[in-house]
Amino acid sequence: METRFLDVSGGRIAYDDTGAGPLVICVPGMGDLRAEYRFLAPQLISAGYRVVTMDPRGEGESSVRWADYSVASVGVDLLALARSLGAGPAVVIGNSMAAGAAVCAAAEAPEQFAGLVLVGPAVRDGQPLWQARILSLLLYGPMLSGPWGVSMWIRYFTTLFPSAKPDDFDAYCQQLRATMHEPGRMAALRAMLATPKRASEERLARVTTPALIVMGSKDPDFPDATAEAKLIASRLGGTDSRVEMLAGLGHYPHAEAPDRFTPLALDFLRRVAPTQAGATHGAE
Repeated sequence: METRFLDVSGGRIAYDDTGAGPLVICVPGMGDLRAEYRFLAPQLISAGYRVVTMDPRGEGESSVRWADYSVASVGVDLLALARSLGAGPAVVIGNSMAAGAAVCAAAEAPEQFAGLVLVGPAVRDGQPLWQARILSLLLYGPMLSGPWGVSMWIRYFTTLFPSAKPDDFDAYCQQLRATMHEPGRMAALRAMLATPKRASEERLARVTTPALIVMGSKDPDFPDATAEAKLIASRLGGTDSRVEMLAGLGHYPHAEAPDRFTPLALDFLRRVAPTQAGATHGAE
């Protein structure tokens, strides 16, 4: 897939654009690549959707050394991309911090979005803000700084797939490792980790866009993934939100078990953004 770029204030955002039909924008979590959606995207394209996968600022092929790496700033980039494509309301599939960016974008411009799929959504600070900042300073700084930082991140990344790893996992980690060794990538990751998620948490109540929350029951990023999913659903401002828990899976259910995740995503997409073929079939 050909990489395209969108120039925004402060840098440029990398993305690819494949397929035809209702627009779906897929955004990976922090410290990852847009190839995170390598299993899901072809299935959505085959189902009649136009799929755009985006590297958030500082990640993948997007530029580095931004002044701001907050979840709200990534939401601004997402909104800018959605508007630039001019393809009508989009469905956003956002993983981890990118789910928070989707929340921010949908709260600011609900007319741009037909639905949100929030996967392993890290949209809240899990502990008091002062505690989160101390933990960031004590943990993320020393662990992810210096020559061992990339290896520490890859080691942590491997723990997020508790049931099984994709067949191409070793090759994918090599690609991720090479990208994270590029100048500025680890600094961007550290900045994202240290940034509170207050912006997305405060905007939950303003989101009226239909939402699907998908979480693995063994997602190690949350003390109780089921409770977190239900809490997020209860705080969203719209009434059309649902929760799907995938037993035994971790933080990347769309890559860990695409055969279980993809039908859920397609069912939601057909409801909020039906393809022309689907709409015709439904009218018969």
